Amino acid sequence: MFNFAHVQTPLRDAITSAYRLYEPTAVQNLANTLNFAQEQKNEITDLARRLITQVRADRSKSSGVDALMHEFSLSSEEGIALMCLAEALLRIPDNATRDKLIRDKLSDGDWKSHVGNSPSMFVNAAA
Repeated sequence: MFNFAHVQTPLRDAITSAYRLYEPTAVQNLANTLNFAQEQKNEITDLARRLITQVRADRSKSSGVDALMHEFSLSSEEGIALMCLAEALLRIPDNATRDKLIRDKLSDGDWKSHVGNSPSMFVNAAA
């Protein structure tokens, strides 16, 4: 039986070269493959700005998990700890190990500094 996993095709070469590519470079590479007229580019830019502005405005009024993610962003030690914990918990089959992991990941954070930063009761209770 032939193993196709070792066949290097132009598509595989492209995927391999783009693996872990710096995001702005990847976006620029993709943008360079597009052939929009200037008017279309302007319309796309205007739509993107409107969408981003709306998302940012709506985010400031967020609640629940979205508010939690906003308060504990990946730019904070606590946000990183929560993300690592969420990813790891998916793979742990027993409660005792889960409890140990939770204690380990959450013990070092400065959780009190987040209390009162959000209007969300959910976020403040979590902090």
